[in-house]
Amino acid sequence: MPPLSTAQLHKLKRWNTPSIANALEQVSRADPLGLINLEETRDFMPELGHMVGYAMTVVISGRDPAPKHEQPENFAHYREYLASRPGPKIVVVQDIDRPACYGAIWGEVGAVTARALGCVGTITDGAIRDLDEMKAAGFKALARRLAVSHAHCWPLRWGVEVEVFGTKVRPGQLIHADKHGFMIIPPDGQKRLLEAARFMDDNECNTVIAAATECAGRATEELLAGMKTAGARFSAATRRQFNRGGEWK
Repeated sequence: MPPLSTAQLHKLKRWNTPSIANALEQVSRADPLGLINLEETRDFMPELGHMVGYAMTVVISGRDPAPKHEQPENFAHYREYLASRPGPKIVVVQDIDRPACYGAIWGEVGAVTARALGCVGTITDGAIRDLDEMKAAGFKALARRLAVSHAHCWPLRWGVEVEVFGTKVRPGQLIHADKHGFMIIPPDGQKRLLEAARFMDDNECNTVIAAATECAGRATEELLAGMKTAGARFSAATRRQFNRGGEWK
């Protein structure tokens, strides 16, 4: 399936990642557990909002100085790789030293350079530094922690499958991420994703959220009955729209 249009990607950024997860459950057959981060991420720049992009992958280490001397051209080749595909792109970094994370491959220089190459942010199970400067560059980061030094951080491999926060990510996969974590959007869910996001949000507002608001303060029995009726309406509307489950819980 061809990449989504610029307009479609921009519209996806208007939704938070949990809303995208709700929508994806209705339009994709993929197991959600294979699409989301299984370990906790930290969004050090929540004010930059949500990010959407195609994965560019790299494996790094910051402990051993040897790769710098044995493979001195790796950084140049890694940047050529980042430039090899159109954006928006998210650089997904597997730090093989985790959980120690001896140093940060990301800082002001890395962020400004990657931004110039069409990358909107990173998901790294390693560390970042120069936090204010990265924010100023508009380069969003989900990371494991902050660090002071870049230590011996060096790219070892790129354009390969990586594992970050307990989840495997392949180059080119579409990712939606924010302060809640990240989600891979498989090809079978992309075509109707925006439609599903709008529908599920409207459906919640029209049924279960409206019922909870209207019934607040009433007797418990009346409140529970109202929620049950609203839940049934929610589920029925979802089944009609997508011809599948969609049960409200």
